[in-house]
Amino acid sequence: MGETSGRIAMPWDDSRPSLPRHLYIHVPVCRSKCAYCGFYSCSDLGSGDHPRLVRHTLGLLRGWLIPEVRRAPLQTLYLGGGTPTVLGDELVTLIKGVQAMVPFADDAEVTVEANPESLTPGLAESLADAGVTRVSAGVQSLDDDALRRLGRRHDSASALAALRCVAEAGMQPSADLMCGIPGVSADTWERSLEGVVEAGAVHVSVYPLTVEQGTPLAARIAAGTADAPDEDALVDGMDAAARSLGTLGFERYEVANYAMPGHRSRHNTAYWTGRPYIGVGGGAHGMLDVAHARACTLAPDDGRDVARVRYSYVSDPFPGDQPSPLASLELLTALDAAREDAMLGMRMTDGIDDGAAERAGVTDVMRSLADDGLVSHDDGRWRPTARGWLLGNEVFGRIWNAGR
Repeated sequence: MGETSGRIAMPWDDSRPSLPRHLYIHVPVCRSKCAYCGFYSCSDLGSGDHPRLVRHTLGLLRGWLIPEVRRAPLQTLYLGGGTPTVLGDELVTLIKGVQAMVPFADDAEVTVEANPESLTPGLAESLADAGVTRVSAGVQSLDDDALRRLGRRHDSASALAALRCVAEAGMQPSADLMCGIPGVSADTWERSLEGVVEAGAVHVSVYPLTVEQGTPLAARIAAGTADAPDEDALVDGMDAAARSLGTLGFERYEVANYAMPGHRSRHNTAYWTGRPYIGVGGGAHGMLDVAHARACTLAPDDGRDVARVRYSYVSDPFPGDQPSPLASLELLTALDAAREDAMLGMRMTDGIDDGAAERAGVTDVMRSLADDGLVSHDDGRWRPTARGWLLGNEVFGRIWNAGR
């Protein structure tokens, strides 16, 4: 990204949806790597490097803040990882540093990911004072034996305590849970779902255990020292979550996400509905409108059909120190962007409207998916069915490859 000061004159109005109103910061630090984790993070970055990481991250962000973006209040900030709470007080410094650089909307949603062992009541209070509104806690399970096998550093008691301290600090607790863990019974899974809600969670994300290549879990399975997740158990776990959380008053608004009324993740919904967002940090991804990307010298201005630019940073805790800090750069045409929006819309209970399907050129594909029982059509909207969610890769592939 080049220097932009004094060089940009974009025909933007602050109300334009093409301006990024969402910011993701990847904090690639963990105390230790979990057995199943395929996300980029490092467990050997000492606490003495945390202030440098904060300064480096803010420096990366500065490169995206052309004048028009500085005048557009952020609607959401999401700090993920890794484990952001490993930074302790430096996490508060990072948040305040962002606040000093860009304006925030009065009702901005600010989310921090946390692992229970690194979230103390004192840190929770400091985060709330700094403007954090949500904490997404990586609970995964309330079965202590399963947590040990997954390489988690917390137990069930500390997970529930973390959720309670989030609520007591005045923030919204969200819990990540993992279904299909070998050896976890259906009754234990049900207790995990009910337990996080009793501890105050108003949002629950439910993910099936996935074996990522190159992880310790994959190696154990290959060596025969660990069981692979059973496909039927994964499906049963997702179905049980839908039933149990629905009974408890949660709305399923995305294939893996449930919320009490008024508590949907606005940041993640922005991803799934095609809103541009800035991503910074080692391994982070971002997506920009082409005008912003051109202002940052990431997209050509030669008449080519480019509507959207996706990028990612190299997997390094200090990517700005590398000769080429970006690992990938993808230019999407207007049609590609429309198909991407249609594809991601099929993750949501709201689906997409007829106009979005027409812009993406997938109306016939949607009819075919409906014939196969994977989507439904009513009130001018295409929505995924329960079967469509289970066969999501089939749905996404047919939409993305329409006409190819």
